[in-house]
Amino acid sequence: MPDYENILYEQDGPVVTITWNNPETLNAITPALEREFHDALDLANADPSARSIIFTGAGRAFSSGYNIAGGIDSEVGGPTQPVSEHLERWFRFSTKNPDMMMHLMTLEKPIIAAVNGWCIGGGFWYSLAADITLASDRAVFAQPEVRMISNSSVLFAALAGWKAAHRYALTGDHFDAEEALRIGVINEIVPSEDLMERADALARRLALVPSHSIRYNKLITARGLEAMGLRNALNVGSMLSSMVEASADGPEVAHLDAAREAGGFGAFLRARDEPFIPEPFGPRSEG
Repeated sequence: MPDYENILYEQDGPVVTITWNNPETLNAITPALEREFHDALDLANADPSARSIIFTGAGRAFSSGYNIAGGIDSEVGGPTQPVSEHLERWFRFSTKNPDMMMHLMTLEKPIIAAVNGWCIGGGFWYSLAADITLASDRAVFAQPEVRMISNSSVLFAALAGWKAAHRYALTGDHFDAEEALRIGVINEIVPSEDLMERADALARRLALVPSHSIRYNKLITARGLEAMGLRNALNVGSMLSSMVEASADGPEVAHLDAAREAGGFGAFLRARDEPFIPEPFGPRSEG
């Protein structure tokens, strides 16, 4: 088994549990974590003894999203480079996303996302791509990155509908598990202390179903959605996202860059989010 540094891979009988294991960053998604996660999915998919997969986050968060605190410039470059190069790097970064999401949806094994707390940005997108999503009663969902010029995912609108998705994707507002259930982006709310037990029970229930039945029924859904245009929609979204992200250095967000330079990442977050306080649905997570 690979020696992963950013995730935990555990198997108990037919159930594989993959845990994003950077709790000190609230499981922020780095390139290394993302590579390990997808490698682990392939590992479980190739193992005939593994019949279902749970993925979750260590600590008090599912994921805080892509690691902007660590400086995404390390992958896409900063605004001082030529415009054409800046756009090209953002394009390469953004256009990986459809394949990442479709990887979960087309995997032969069923995937349960167990959302244990903060589920933000890119972490939220991954929860949308899972086959089944369970959320603790302390879960908080949001895409606050839109407040600094960033993108949402068409998966949100596909699951929640145009109006519900726009209510939160255009404001970056937080919403709690009850609202997530109401708009259709999770399947079930579970008391926090029972979340993993409930996910395990459901994973074992799925493991009772013949593997070929699971495989082909997932394909019916995934390929059907692709035939209806989902992958094309994700591809278009990723191309537009590269333009959105590459424009995130304009005058409307200059104050955020100034706050970060003066006071660090905490000051950046305060400058971004304080105008939106109070959040309409929370946050409800501890801390």
